[in-house]
Amino acid sequence: MTRMIAFALLSATALGAPAMAQSLSGHEFSVDAGLGVKYSPEFMGSDNLDPSPWFILRNADADRDKPDGFSILPSLNYVGKRDADDYDDLRGMDDIGYAGEIGVKLSYRMGELTSYGAIRKGFGGHHGVVGELGAKYRFEASDKLTLWTGAELGMGSDDFTGTYFGVTSDESLSSGHRAHDPDGGAYIARLSVEARYEFMPDTALMGRVTYGRLLGDAGDSPLVETRNQPSISIGVARRLNFRF
Repeated sequence: MTRMIAFALLSATALGAPAMAQSLSGHEFSVDAGLGVKYSPEFMGSDNLDPSPWFILRNADADRDKPDGFSILPSLNYVGKRDADDYDDLRGMDDIGYAGEIGVKLSYRMGELTSYGAIRKGFGGHHGVVGELGAKYRFEASDKLTLWTGAELGMGSDDFTGTYFGVTSDESLSSGHRAHDPDGGAYIARLSVEARYEFMPDTALMGRVTYGRLLGDAGDSPLVETRNQPSISIGVARRLNFRF
């Protein structure tokens, strides 16, 4: 299953390989970078929302004014730690440390609609392969306000789903949860609405509302209190522009 997921996500990036040099050399790159707060489930599958930092790194563009087509950009993500003693329902489970994820993202822009696929390798808290397939639509409400609507499917390898949704035989004995060995595959579907309001030149207030629904073996985990996984994020970001 791990190889199937990696192949599905990598096949998309392979199609855009000729665009890599075009997107990442001799041109222009910009991104919104900043900090905010995110209210999201305490852990994957939790039914309680908890505040945590929102490290903003969004809306990356390579040569925004170029014609529609493919572009390849870096894809980065992090997952917070999970200390079992902090949650009554996780007592007896192993702790999971902070995880970083690094990889690539292939996008295809056609007007205001962008479809994308991303693949990343985890390190730290998990060592699986994870990524997304999705699309988003951009709407310029005014010269200061930009809105996006999006839908995506999150996919993870056996190592990823086993880390966050699995229960080993030893953990079953210590926690009382039934043993669970989830397969990799599509583990969550998400819908989102995002807004960017530029109240100063190159400085913007960012907001995002997301509704996620856990799927398959991930949603069937005994650790999951609810399949519904909403989140609300707000922060301030600075538009960074690079020419190289």
